[in-house]
Amino acid sequence: MDESRRDAIAHERFDAVLFDMDGVLTDTASVHASAWKRMFDAFLRARAAASGERFVPFDIEADYARHVDGKPRTDGVRDFLRARGITLPEGRPDDPPQAQTVHGLGNRKDQLVNEVIATDGVRVFPGSVPLLERLRAAGIRTAVVTSSQNRARVLEAAGLGALFDVAVDGITIIERGLAGKPAPDMFLEAARALGVDPARAVVVEDALSGVEAGARGGFGLVIGVARKGNRAELAAHGAQRVVADLSELMT
Repeated sequence: MDESRRDAIAHERFDAVLFDMDGVLTDTASVHASAWKRMFDAFLRARAAASGERFVPFDIEADYARHVDGKPRTDGVRDFLRARGITLPEGRPDDPPQAQTVHGLGNRKDQLVNEVIATDGVRVFPGSVPLLERLRAAGIRTAVVTSSQNRARVLEAAGLGALFDVAVDGITIIERGLAGKPAPDMFLEAARALGVDPARAVVVEDALSGVEAGARGGFGLVIGVARKGNRAELAAHGAQRVVADLSELMT
């Protein structure tokens, strides 16, 4: 094969492309990061005031990427709290946002995200629609694979819903008992639903946990989208090709 075609998304090599949503297709990763910070900072500040401990805020640059980015909501809460040596009761999925439980904190973060989407809408990255349309015109199937439970709301607001054959999201994780990223379960479920061999599918991710999931799943090509300038980290976690924007995949 021509070396220039080695990492191309061509029908002779691939039958499907599986896209993460936040930070890959839509500019919602920044919304999530801000919501995580607002939620955790309020929790940590109140905890410090009650205990007399020093308040150490949530760091978007370090804590977001390391502990919550790309993961199911409750996994992100658990992993960050564990890193701070904090243990909370699990609670229940329907806990109110003010509950001091894992689910309560996760639901507070979700509430903040929904408030921003309702107010500001959703911005789609410029390269998203042209790439999706080109892939589908070439007979390559598409899926969105996201840990977000807001997938339907975000895609509707972004006008992208009709461009996917299959969707696997945070609700799917709960309903089918799937492990979240960095486990490959979500991507494997999308490939199964599409009826394609993982070796004939491409994973496109911006989260470290996401590219790691693609690598673990034996997918034919794992592409990292370095919107945070983290090319080296994405490659170290399993991305075989790294781009700054989806428009680079049009060539």
